[in-house]
Amino acid sequence: MAKAYELLFVLNPTIGEEALQEQVDRITALIAENGSVTDTDIWGNRKLAYEINDLSEGYYVLMHFSAEPEFPSELERQLGINDKVLRYLTTVVEE
Repeated sequence: MAKAYELLFVLNPTIGEEALQEQVDRITALIAENGSVTDTDIWGNRKLAYEINDLSEGYYVLMHFSAEPEFPSELERQLGINDKVLRYLTTVVEE
């Protein structure tokens, strides 16, 4: 039984606009293979609360998706090994 999730991730903004869009598309495709993306909200460049890897800004993206309960751990594993992703957080959306 699929559950609803919310994923917020922050990308390194220094990689350029084309590479940022490529990363968003790549993560969207990964989710689409294992569930369905219901909404993508690109917040763009925002100031970080604290520096990460000597960066004071990050490129924020918020996604809502539904997937089987086993998938978020695999998604977080993939995000964790992607050096362009600074931070990520996946939460279950209670309906």
